[in-house]
Amino acid sequence: MAFHNFFILTLCFSLSLSILASLPSSSLADNSKVPPQTICESTVNPPFCKTLLANQNGTVIDYGRFSIRKSLSQSRKFLNLVLSYLQDKSSLSQPTISALKDCQFLAQQNFEFLSNTHQTANKTSNVLPISQGEELQTLLSAVLTNQQTCLDGLVTASSDQTVINDFSSTISDDTKIHSVSLALFLKGWVGDKKKQTSWPQNGRHLNFHNGHLPFKMSDKVRAIYDSARNRHGRKLLQTIDESVTVSEIVIVNQDGSGNFTTINDAINVAPNNTVASSGYFLIFVTEGIYQEYVSIPKNKKYLMMVGDGINRTIITGDHNVIDGSTTFNSATFAVVAQGFLAVNMTFRNTAGPSKHQAVAVRNGADLSTFYSCSFEGYQDTLYTHSMRQFYRECDIYGTVDFIFGNAAVVLQSCNIYPRLPNSGQFNAITAQGRTDPNQNTGTSIHNATIKATDDLAPLIGTVKTYLGRPWKEYSRTVYMECFMESLINPSGWREWSGDFALSTLYYAEYNNTGLGSNTSMRVNWIGYHLINATDAANFTVDNFLDGDSWLPQTGVSYLSGLII
Repeated sequence: MAFHNFFILTLCFSLSLSILASLPSSSLADNSKVPPQTICESTVNPPFCKTLLANQNGTVIDYGRFSIRKSLSQSRKFLNLVLSYLQDKSSLSQPTISALKDCQFLAQQNFEFLSNTHQTANKTSNVLPISQGEELQTLLSAVLTNQQTCLDGLVTASSDQTVINDFSSTISDDTKIHSVSLALFLKGWVGDKKKQTSWPQNGRHLNFHNGHLPFKMSDKVRAIYDSARNRHGRKLLQTIDESVTVSEIVIVNQDGSGNFTTINDAINVAPNNTVASSGYFLIFVTEGIYQEYVSIPKNKKYLMMVGDGINRTIITGDHNVIDGSTTFNSATFAVVAQGFLAVNMTFRNTAGPSKHQAVAVRNGADLSTFYSCSFEGYQDTLYTHSMRQFYRECDIYGTVDFIFGNAAVVLQSCNIYPRLPNSGQFNAITAQGRTDPNQNTGTSIHNATIKATDDLAPLIGTVKTYLGRPWKEYSRTVYMECFMESLINPSGWREWSGDFALSTLYYAEYNNTGLGSNTSMRVNWIGYHLINATDAANFTVDNFLDGDSWLPQTGVSYLSGLII
């Protein structure tokens, strides 16, 4: 099977390059030719960029197309490298094989993302509309994230040093190319500024409360849904302002009275590649503890999953790094399908604080939303891996780096609960993983409440809790209009290792309240900032996620801007 996939992918790639080679490489009429030395100054690594473009002569668009085409070619080669190792894996350890399977998944994503970007870059020589520019910047940002995730998994899980050395070198070289592609794409197709922020911003307040959503359904779908809800004595459906279209529904019930007894079986029957305008395929998961590992693949787009409520519908597992999983593959629940929406559910990893990385949810789904959900774990609870994500009125529990990843994500009006870690450990709420300053990624925590769990509360003076620490060089995290109890250490933030990233990270606080929000003793790092309302507005739902263009169709309540 591996050889067959290898052959098919190689054939597709060869055809793609032959088609791309026949396309004209036109330039902007008002964009004169510039030497590589000039254009490369806008990239992260000018010397490498100059070497890459040394034999080129053209406009910003010409250079961008060349670099993106080179990225596409390298992504194909990298996937071939992964597949070649997996074809002859007899000499590899099981942890290495597991990490390589993660790399295969991520490399296939990258080839797709770069193919989509290259296709668009070759069709237009104009600055793209805001939504399209942000979408492709998101894809190119995810390419870099995926490369780093592959390497992190191999380094953490593998004892095969030859494999690590081989991939480290290849990923390092490819990352430099992908970084140039991202920088030139922004310069050629996005423009100087995506949008201008008006002030003050008027937040969007919808009348949905306590997990209620207004569904628009056919009479048949409505009857099925109401029957399932009423069987449990609770009613989620609102009949006013029906704004969320549901095309079809299936019921998951462990007692056999629904369509399925497992969540994965329900996902399998969902239609493939649904478009947003067609409405959601709704999976209603009735009350119960579902001990299964759920994965929603990329082709199950615009799927909505609704439970009976937090701590009533529970998906649980215990995969973890100590027992042999990679961090990436330890998730109880994983989703990469665009437009995913989850409501009224608990996602749990019960591995405990001694098992190190143990993910409850891994999210790499663009335009995804979690509303009125609970995420429970210890280290690495919520893996906001990549793409654009929104969380509203959710509960998040953990200890070490328990909100981590490199998505563009806003967590709004959520409850964040640091809990008691192992003896000798400290709590770090976030570990954001941005590796390139041109990535549109970061963690924005807005109007959250941060308080200790009951087991941690008596030991606040003994166990230190920090707002975050820099997992990667350009780590970016912002807390805005949050309430912080006294558990937050006065310094606020924690180093990862020595002075790593302290001058390149971007950590910021704006208008927070509570005893833990006192900034008089905060760190004095170059990358730490106390920001004003104008700067904070860059990290709101609308500006950071372009949320006004896609969140209304979810029906989920949100604020476009700041509260004040």
